[in-house]
Amino acid sequence: MPYTVKDRFLRYVQIDTTADPEGAGFPSSEKQKDLSRILLQELLAMGLVAEMDEWGYVFGTIPATISNKVPIVCFCSHVDTAPDVTGTNVKPIVHQQYDGKPIVLPDDPTQRITTARYPYLAKKLGDDIITASGTTLLGADDKSGVAIIMDLAHQLVTNPEIPHGEIRILFTPDEEIGKGVDKLDMKKLNADFGYTLDGGPLGDFEDETFSADGMTLTFHGVSAHPGYAKGKMVNAIKLAAEFINTLPKDHWSPETTAHREGFVHPHTVQGGLEKAVVNFIIRDHDTRKLKDYEARLHHLAEEVVAQYPGARLEVAITEQYRNMKEILNQYPFVAEYALQAIAKAGLTPKHDIIRGGTDGSRLSFMGLPCPNIFTGMMAIHSKHEFISVQDMEKAVDTLVELVQIWGAHKGK
Repeated sequence: MPYTVKDRFLRYVQIDTTADPEGAGFPSSEKQKDLSRILLQELLAMGLVAEMDEWGYVFGTIPATISNKVPIVCFCSHVDTAPDVTGTNVKPIVHQQYDGKPIVLPDDPTQRITTARYPYLAKKLGDDIITASGTTLLGADDKSGVAIIMDLAHQLVTNPEIPHGEIRILFTPDEEIGKGVDKLDMKKLNADFGYTLDGGPLGDFEDETFSADGMTLTFHGVSAHPGYAKGKMVNAIKLAAEFINTLPKDHWSPETTAHREGFVHPHTVQGGLEKAVVNFIIRDHDTRKLKDYEARLHHLAEEVVAQYPGARLEVAITEQYRNMKEILNQYPFVAEYALQAIAKAGLTPKHDIIRGGTDGSRLSFMGLPCPNIFTGMMAIHSKHEFISVQDMEKAVDTLVELVQIWGAHKGK
């Protein structure tokens, strides 16, 4: 079938949609709506019913082509890109029929994408590889998912003989800063089950994420004039530093864990003499372990503070998201259908876990069981980000198969 995913992707990545972690509004950066408005117009141009609400969510509906009633399935991707690397002035480059040699990015020749560093690239010989130019990220996370869903809509509209139930489309802002569904109207979405298109290698399917909390430890010191501080001053900065130094060096951190190992991660430290704040993210696939991690951190901090008369500690914990598997275990056919669709598309399905979260993590607990399907994006959040056109096309094939499987759903 004639795909549109490549051309759509090349258009979408040139639109700056970087999320702003310091932004006070929603979405955190208004420029995210620039892409949302384009997607809305493209859906309307296909003859579909679509709308964008005040928060920048785009909703679309692909009508059923079958008469029997089956669950309404939603496909979801996010329009924003990570603030880790700039997304301004992205210049995508298509490296046709990749030959295995290092890809040197022209705007900064020190940026080289090699098979030694990215073994997945060695599997893409002959594919058309898209990269940025060396000074920005590419935006495959998650504009590849956006382009795949838009091409699915195109395929279903132009091939009405494909049997499927009603399909809902959702594009969200601010996923990269953990706020992607904060303002989502679930009644307006009106779907029974969903899938995010926000995954990596060809054939991957993920229905398990971390469970996640945020933890803030505030160290209160004692102020005194530095010239007359002996026996009086307690420096909150030093309290925080001493505490951080108690953390293990060889485990329990992002840089020392993999697979199902959880971690605690101090991601920001700020403050002064009287007060210093350390912000952590707490992660594990087993939700029960989060409380153990938090209690351990609390204990380590209390041990430090107890050594300094007048010092004080405050602790605050915020739930961020939970492992979607806790919900998806109740609906095993959601995973079964996706794995069947991947196989029907001619691929070898790989059932994997996510060392992170997606919009689907929260959507699953908001009443929309929502695992994750591959797009082919690699080296995300970096200047080396790349994707294979053929991987994206295979994702489109997978979704076309998946909607037909759902069309034959028998009400398990």
